[in-house]
Amino acid sequence: MAKYLQVKATDPEILERGENGGAVTSLLKYLLESNKVEGVLNIKKGKDVYDGIPTFTTDANEIIDTAGSLHCAPTMISDIIARHLTDEKIAVTTKPCDAMAINEIIKRSGINRDNLYMVGLNCGGTVRPKVAEEMIKLFYEVDPQDVVSEEISKGKFFVELKDGTEKSVEIDDLEDEGFGRRENCQRCALKIPREADVACGNWGSSKGYTFVEVNTPKGEELIQGALDGGYIEVKEASEKQVKIRKKVENVMIKMAKKTQKKHLKNTEDAFTNEFTKCLKCYRCRDVCPVCNCKVCSVEERYYEDNPEAEPDPLMLHGVRLGHMAFSCVNCGQCEDVCPMEIPLAKIYQRVQLKYNDETGYLAGQNEDKPMMYSGDKEEIVE
Repeated sequence: MAKYLQVKATDPEILERGENGGAVTSLLKYLLESNKVEGVLNIKKGKDVYDGIPTFTTDANEIIDTAGSLHCAPTMISDIIARHLTDEKIAVTTKPCDAMAINEIIKRSGINRDNLYMVGLNCGGTVRPKVAEEMIKLFYEVDPQDVVSEEISKGKFFVELKDGTEKSVEIDDLEDEGFGRRENCQRCALKIPREADVACGNWGSSKGYTFVEVNTPKGEELIQGALDGGYIEVKEASEKQVKIRKKVENVMIKMAKKTQKKHLKNTEDAFTNEFTKCLKCYRCRDVCPVCNCKVCSVEERYYEDNPEAEPDPLMLHGVRLGHMAFSCVNCGQCEDVCPMEIPLAKIYQRVQLKYNDETGYLAGQNEDKPMMYSGDKEEIVE
């Protein structure tokens, strides 16, 4: 059974620069300084708050540079681990989609779970960087470069400016105009990454504290070690705080399921009306955080197009759907990078949800593999 705690950093600098008590930054610093891990994979701010950069550090003094929330951030964490950090013992921050993607690759023996400390981040959604800047100009009537931090809370998108003032706009008002969260985030019904060792966020938290749900024995060991080492202060979450957090989660799940029906209702004819636009650039495959086979099926010789015939993109997408749809975590990146604006994430999620209805299988959350998964495709990148 999960344990619910209120946690805050003891380090004044982490308290100042961290988010809601700085628990995440403190836990990462403890893991690195106590040699529990060899490095930390996290997101840090680049030139501004719209520029989230995946960063791997082995220096505990650099952990502070990753403090704070960035809602304009990529979701390729699982792919980075599978390709470059399989032999390292690391700590990694994971949004729900990151945690799900990691779990899907773990099932395929591409990531060793024993080598990971997963520090989960509750997530209400992410925003495309360019969309965010345009949104700030239009709805907040300020220079995007004056924004020093942003937060999604209580149905609003808050921004803090250089002068210390805050502005907010209702998420619904932003999204009705085509701004706000990415569409796949609007449809996401997993807001708390319980596959992580601990799940951290501000829902239900006391002022100056992070609400932490401890999900695994490893997570319990992490909290206790950081407490004993003087990195954090801890107190039990009250019953009222747990109820508040659950209420927020349930409201967001309800909104997501409502949006799913709205977004996915017109995807029935996608094969004929959408996939024929495909240029076969393979960007959807390359950016997918779960698709990590050594040898891609679509590059097998028997799938090559006849140079004298018209290209057949339906073959490409038919193979990818058969391989990946049941493991899709709805990160939305395939749709983000498609130059022909094919609604790939919507198509894949529609298949995934139908498969869930019929089998009960949820990608990234069930411990087993999809029932239709082929053992011939278990070779993961070295």
